[in-house]
Amino acid sequence: MAGIKEVAERAGLSIATVSRALSGRGNVSPTSRARAQAAAADLGFVPSYQASSLASGRNYNIGLVVPSVHRWYFASVVEGVSAALLDAGYDLTLYNITEGSARRQSILNDFLLRKRVDAVIAVSLALTESEIAQMLAVHRPIVGIGGPLPGASTIRIDDHGLAEAAVNHLIRLGHHRIAHLTGDSEHEQDFKVPRTRLAGYEKAMQAAGLSAQPEWIVAADFTVQGAYAAARSLLGGAAERPTAVFAASDEMAIGTILAARDFGLRIPDDLSVIGMDGHELGALFGLTTIDQDPRGQGALAVRLLLDGLDGGTDKAVLDTEYPTKFIFRSSTAVPPA
Repeated sequence: MAGIKEVAERAGLSIATVSRALSGRGNVSPTSRARAQAAAADLGFVPSYQASSLASGRNYNIGLVVPSVHRWYFASVVEGVSAALLDAGYDLTLYNITEGSARRQSILNDFLLRKRVDAVIAVSLALTESEIAQMLAVHRPIVGIGGPLPGASTIRIDDHGLAEAAVNHLIRLGHHRIAHLTGDSEHEQDFKVPRTRLAGYEKAMQAAGLSAQPEWIVAADFTVQGAYAAARSLLGGAAERPTAVFAASDEMAIGTILAARDFGLRIPDDLSVIGMDGHELGALFGLTTIDQDPRGQGALAVRLLLDGLDGGTDKAVLDTEYPTKFIFRSSTAVPPA
């Protein structure tokens, strides 16, 4: 079997250039990369990642920790991370914590400290200073998605401000009776996204001099099914039915739209609905929403992490507010007369 030396000779390049070209790591001109790849294909050469790992001290493997892989947001982040790592020539090891502190602790205190991953991306996990310090002490850089992590670069959105913006959109249309579907206690972990978005809703209402009836704030589980049941209770049981609903996620907004149809309510003629996240099903339902692009967040996390690996300990810690996009569709309109 041909070795890298033979590939270099066939391509007319140095061994170092061929190594960088075939690994996808390091600066190589497109012409040199193409010559190296063509020579490797002609000779049937397959790079040895074991040898590469021994030479570089890296495993070319990144650990990704998510609370629940079956949720749409987390699955979308995984897609973005996976695609970016494949492009960079890295493997991905996925750790799905789900519920339960025992599993979380075994992952953070055991699996991630083994010499199997070069770095860690933590999604919506509020790691303690000691947990972060433990990983940094064994040279495992961390990038967080979803909220601040002391001593680590992070990517986040302005949940409070975006919730305010969503409610203000409804207020500007003329709505005064605005309900909110928030997350239940199960989702009040780590960065408290439901509580933060609820606070944004309340601030917007108060700033406009509006009051929300207690029965207008309903908790669900961030799923279409859970929100459907909660919205049926809201629309069928409130003494005074709201004219608009701000849902803390697009899936809950879709559940609200389906529940409204059960009562013969037309969207947006009888009820306006706005969500948040940028779910791909939003376009199908004509849903007005704020797109936070979770796949893009995952890809950015990979870029920050690999930059940190290449830059060593001198790399600056970054707190990045990820850009979002307000998408106006047909689910919101002026309230009924």
